[in-house]
Amino acid sequence: MSKKLNPQIALLLQALDEAYVDHAWQGTNLRGSIRGLKAKQAAWRPGPDKHNIWEYIVHCAYWKYVVFRRITGEKKGSFPLKGSNFFPRPEGKIAESDWQQDIELLDNMHEQLHDTIAKVSSSKLTTLSPKKQWTLAQEIQGVAMHDVYHTGQIQLLKRMMKS
Repeated sequence: MSKKLNPQIALLLQALDEAYVDHAWQGTNLRGSIRGLKAKQAAWRPGPDKHNIWEYIVHCAYWKYVVFRRITGEKKGSFPLKGSNFFPRPEGKIAESDWQQDIELLDNMHEQLHDTIAKVSSSKLTTLSPKKQWTLAQEIQGVAMHDVYHTGQIQLLKRMMKS
């Protein structure tokens, strides 16, 4: 028998999933924004020193990991890639397998975060995160908004790529 979720946790999970993979009123979600994209398209840059879609995807994976880490108290350095925030992509030759591997990383980080949030006690949501600036509930809501924000950038990059 499954435990009934606290309404606040259920709402946070709904926002997280709508921003990432579920049908949402705002339109395309993050996962939908990259559906069907090939590595070459994901690696396209609008100009020098500008981020590409691929980098936004790994960036979003990283921030899902950061919020997971803040909830669990896990130490820094456990993200599967070396570095933080933005990761240059592609590294070397553009390979479809590398693009798919980074999409899988994004999926895994989302699933890990989702499963962790589902187990959080509602009292923990009001505690300040380790940075002491936001509550954990605000950080969870923020990572959902972060996905929506970068989805918009990805949609714009796809339009620019076509012109």
